[in-house]
Amino acid sequence: MEISGARIWVTGASTGIGAALAEELADRGARVAVSARNADQLAAVAGDRMVVVPLDVTDRTATVAAGDAVRRALGGLDVAVLNAGTWSQFHVEPWDSALFAAHLQVNVMGAVHTLEAVVPQMVAAGRGRVVGVASVAGYRGLPGSEAYGAGKAALLNLLEALRGSLAPQGVVVQTVSPGFVRTRMTDRNRFPMPFMVEPADAARTIADGIARDKAEIVFPLPMAVLMKLARVVPVRAWTAVTAAMSRRGLHGNPGD
Repeated sequence: MEISGARIWVTGASTGIGAALAEELADRGARVAVSARNADQLAAVAGDRMVVVPLDVTDRTATVAAGDAVRRALGGLDVAVLNAGTWSQFHVEPWDSALFAAHLQVNVMGAVHTLEAVVPQMVAAGRGRVVGVASVAGYRGLPGSEAYGAGKAALLNLLEALRGSLAPQGVVVQTVSPGFVRTRMTDRNRFPMPFMVEPADAARTIADGIARDKAEIVFPLPMAVLMKLARVVPVRAWTAVTAAMSRRGLHGNPGD
């Protein structure tokens, strides 16, 4: 697709991947609207070249209304980038169901609410594009990533299903699965994070993938290969590997 002139909405755009991607898309000539909870941070990202629509994606009504506001401001919508997400390490002792639920509310239901805000209009128009930011952490279970990984696995499945459902309606679905990206969320981690990339590099890779109509955008390459191979490791072997990681205190959340 041609990014220059495209009308694009990016959620989770106040920091990290979302902020860098919004800037990259604007640099390439897109008309961009940005959303996140922090209006001040959004304004700093947007400057005078993006539309700012503050939003908490866990609020369904507000998210649907934000979709209407974005369309009015941009004169329509060509691409929605579902990037809002959260990460906290999960501990099996003590078990925290509230933390688990919070991850699902943001990482899964936030995407579902945003889809409700954009998909019906795209289907009615017979065109449009949804770009969902998941994670390679959704490929296999990782110790410490039970809440985050479960949500990202659900998102990967949802996007894959939608790709088939929406293709006949003229709506393209692309999945983004990053490895480790240097952000405020990964700055909190105290475990090895191999193949770390900078937000600007991640943004360029995602924008290139959007432009090239790639169904799946996975990066960086070494992490993509590693986690793709992990999918075919037998269950017993994977359990042995992850149990060893847990004993050594190694936990992971590739994807932010």
